Amino acid sequence: MGALQIENRSMKWFAPLPLALSYPFLLQAFSSWAGAPGSHVDMVRAAAGWLCLLLAVAVPLVGLAWAYCLRSVADPVDARVRARSLAYLTMMAPPLFVWIGVTRGLIGRPLSDQTIWLGLWVAAIAYLGLRPPAAATGAPSPKVRIVHGVAASLILLFIGFHLTNHLSGLIGPDMHAAIMKAGRSVYRRPLVEGLLVGLLLFQIATGLALARRWSRLPGDGFRVLQIGSGLYIASFIVTHLNSALISARAVRHIETNWAWASGAPEGLIHDAWNIRLVPHYGWGVFFILVHVSLGLRQVLIAHGLAPRLVNRLWMGGVVGCGAIALAIMAGLLGLRI
Repeated sequence: MGALQIENRSMKWFAPLPLALSYPFLLQAFSSWAGAPGSHVDMVRAAAGWLCLLLAVAVPLVGLAWAYCLRSVADPVDARVRARSLAYLTMMAPPLFVWIGVTRGLIGRPLSDQTIWLGLWVAAIAYLGLRPPAAATGAPSPKVRIVHGVAASLILLFIGFHLTNHLSGLIGPDMHAAIMKAGRSVYRRPLVEGLLVGLLLFQIATGLALARRWSRLPGDGFRVLQIGSGLYIASFIVTHLNSALISARAVRHIETNWAWASGAPEGLIHDAWNIRLVPHYGWGVFFILVHVSLGLRQVLIAHGLAPRLVNRLWMGGVVGCGAIALAIMAGLLGLRI
């Protein structure tokens, strides 16, 4: 009886797992039930479809909340630590599912994206369940944190331009194309593009090293969000490089312009494949900006500003991050100003 009680207490930490597993099926249900623009669809089916899309978009938030509930766990033997790893993996669901779709298209495997998704999750759960207890670790090396921050400051020059370019899509594809053409005259030069890709890969490597150590230590909500957003960004960058550089440019010779990003001519919403890009893009922009704001928050506190004031400023910044992400997604979905 005692062993059963311990098992039940451990299993409750894995309760959000079914939602993570159902992520691609929620998107599939939306595509099946929502209907094409202008078509007659039963209101109940349409409402159920939009509810499924809302649940799919909420999956990263569920992962974040799941990790937050487990933030104080330090014992690597505890089942809750394994659950925390799955929570962070849940946060990464949108870019991981896009990566599966693009990669399957490149290699031509007969299995569906949903089957591969379930197989990868089974493998991840088995790995975490069978993995020996991890050795205790201390905080990351200050040197790694410094070089990670320096590399980030250089990458921000490109990210700032890239997000501004996407915001211009609210005016129209022509404005987006004009700004993109000006930017590409710089960052599409072989040397600059090579350095940029190298910096991005370096940022991923150092970020994963930091996340590996921080995730094994108890932390507050800021730390959980920093780890989770960083892991999302790492998977987003890998997926974006795979989609843009490898699949579109190198293999299919497709121009990665506004039409490519917005899924033209079908659009993002009413295409069974493209719908996965909605949470992928939206959360990608949001978590990039939030991750940067968390780094800035730490810098301000380290320089003597009152934590209470910094946290208030940070909360206002998060609202701004959400507004920018929504504005970019609105442009990609067809809104014009």
